[in-house]
Amino acid sequence: MEIEDEEFENEDQDTGWKLIHGDVFRPPEGIMLFSALIGAGTQLLALIVFVLLLSLVGAFYPGNRGAVYTAATIIYCATSGLSGYVGTSLYVSLGGEKWALNSVLTASIFTFPLFIIFCVLNTVAIFYGSSSALPFGTILLMILLWALITFPLAVFGSMRARNAKPYDAPCKTNRVRREVPPTKWYFSTPVFVLIAGFLPFSAIYIELHYIFASIWGHRVYTLFGILSLAFIMLTIVTVFISVALIYFQLASEDYHWWWSSFASGSSVGLFIYAYATFYYHYRTEMDGLLQSSFFFGYSFVIAYAFALAMGAVGFYASNSFVKHIYRTIKVD
Repeated sequence: MEIEDEEFENEDQDTGWKLIHGDVFRPPEGIMLFSALIGAGTQLLALIVFVLLLSLVGAFYPGNRGAVYTAATIIYCATSGLSGYVGTSLYVSLGGEKWALNSVLTASIFTFPLFIIFCVLNTVAIFYGSSSALPFGTILLMILLWALITFPLAVFGSMRARNAKPYDAPCKTNRVRREVPPTKWYFSTPVFVLIAGFLPFSAIYIELHYIFASIWGHRVYTLFGILSLAFIMLTIVTVFISVALIYFQLASEDYHWWWSSFASGSSVGLFIYAYATFYYHYRTEMDGLLQSSFFFGYSFVIAYAFALAMGAVGFYASNSFVKHIYRTIKVD
């Protein structure tokens, strides 16, 4: 009887995040989409880092935007194998079996929306007779780059990861799902997402103004060192805020942290697009369908790319944190 009493006392002492150790490592809903987003985000994160490194060593002549776009295209094609490997390894480790379909989704989840937006904007440019419209030869070249380099490399990376080991969870998962208790409104996911997006955005919004002025105006951007520091600050703040919010979520006995970790990081993309809307109305004199469509279309691509990259950062930080804290508890 004394042993049983001690066990009940120990159970009473376990509160908050310790109580959900049997559910916290349960695979999330939609593991194929989730892993594809993480894989694409990892590739875009690598793309941003490589472009910033090239800018720091003086590879780009100030004012030559074509060199930056060309380098970004080449790096994106070269790093597509990384997205396939990361996406498929995560998908297989969480119990997924359709790794080939996952590789196709990972290779298309960023490029397909980009291609749709590009086709619409290029059609608008042709209708208005603008010089911004790309010739058919350039469009064909971009399609061939994706079909002959990007997609095959993504599939190759997926093939290398199709035999990935199962997810190394520190705790066993219970067969029966635990019911998530109701939480107060300020602990809800939408509130967490707004907080998680605003704080990282506040670290870069000043540089974001100069970047928009360079892209959509006549200003030549040369402060690549400061831009790199701003990106490092963005990454650090995203890591800390994602970990903090995931801890609060687990403490409220909500074990659905997988998608929340991605949403916490990716929410910065919402604020970037909101700032783009503000910049369009109060910092530019753009007008008409041609200018508006180009501005909001490509601003969406930029915001989407940062959302995927920072979403991957939020997941990696939260995943390491959750594994670490649950390795410290002793459960049967």
